[in-house]
Amino acid sequence: MDQLQKTFLTKIALNEKTAYALNDNLAAHPEISGAEFRSVKEIIAILKTKEIDVTENVADLPTAFIAHVIKGQKTQPKIGILMEYDALPEIGHACGHCASGSLSLLAALTLKEMATEVNASIDLIGTPNEEATGDKITMAKAGVFDEYAFVIMIHMNSDQTWPACRFLALSEIKATFSGQPAHAAAAPWQGKNALNGAMLACHAIDMARQQMKDGSRITYILPQGGNASNVIPDKAELIINMRHPNKYDLAQNFAKVIKCLKGAALATETTMTYEKTGADFDDMNLNAPGIAAIDEIMTAINLPHCDEPLGNATGSSDIGNVSYVCPAFHPMIAISDHWFSLHTKEVATIMQTPTKIHPVILAGAKVIGLFILKTLSDQNLMADIQIAFKDSLKK
Repeated sequence: MDQLQKTFLTKIALNEKTAYALNDNLAAHPEISGAEFRSVKEIIAILKTKEIDVTENVADLPTAFIAHVIKGQKTQPKIGILMEYDALPEIGHACGHCASGSLSLLAALTLKEMATEVNASIDLIGTPNEEATGDKITMAKAGVFDEYAFVIMIHMNSDQTWPACRFLALSEIKATFSGQPAHAAAAPWQGKNALNGAMLACHAIDMARQQMKDGSRITYILPQGGNASNVIPDKAELIINMRHPNKYDLAQNFAKVIKCLKGAALATETTMTYEKTGADFDDMNLNAPGIAAIDEIMTAINLPHCDEPLGNATGSSDIGNVSYVCPAFHPMIAISDHWFSLHTKEVATIMQTPTKIHPVILAGAKVIGLFILKTLSDQNLMADIQIAFKDSLKK
């Protein structure tokens, strides 16, 4: 561990209480995705007391911001620390964004204390709405992340700490079949059955799924299929959710699903239209050199950790889209000694238990800060991160 990293570990105590207070505040006053107005006001107030300039309404999002923690030279690396702060409806901070956001703040404020020694630009980037439509995607499309050498954040996990986390690419559509109504008993031949089109599409998708690559996940629901059993349905809707461990194979699956929909419409003499229900979520573009360095840092600070268990990733996140714009890192940190599902009351309770969550915030902030300083002192590491990222885009 070099001298800058040792200095970081010394100075982190200067802002611990501020970070803990923010977590406790957000946990007690959760705000759902896209409506994090009070949360952002509290965060920006803290930043301004530290004389940090803040750009608000980033990408025309009222609860997104960029705090310019250290303003380096244009020739120096530009690094982003991502910050989340949205909660879930009814259940509050059951994904732990109050803590993950607070540890990002703690890392940023500690680096601010070392501004004269850090040869880089450091931004704290407020990224709202992760739990719903994913505003990191909107920000990525607006070019917010284009100039960063890398970005990093840490998310809560139940009982295991991982240097990296994979995510599934996700795409969802609503398909609408339109036909011709008719009396189902008196003159069914005059009808064109939209429900038949939707059901035939479901069977076609199930058959096509047999020939899709491992890791493919396709689920669907039928929210509309007619209004009366004695009337040939003239409208039926399918909502189809598609996931895969990488976005390139997902694109192939998407094309197959569309063929199934079109074929079903042709066979039933109906028409079909479809639309996306939201933005596509990309898989996590993993960066091996950076992940290895994070692993080393976790070992150096005696933070117990392991690799994410083998198998298919189980969720999706908007940071996946960022990871195809610049290198992005998303470790997971344990908040307990036993497994449980996220998005549950158990998580929300831990977020409101200082003796349990404050040490997690401190450990996570150390990982982020030490990793950033390591990339700045080890030019080979920074170069390897950039080379691995560029190579990943050639696939």
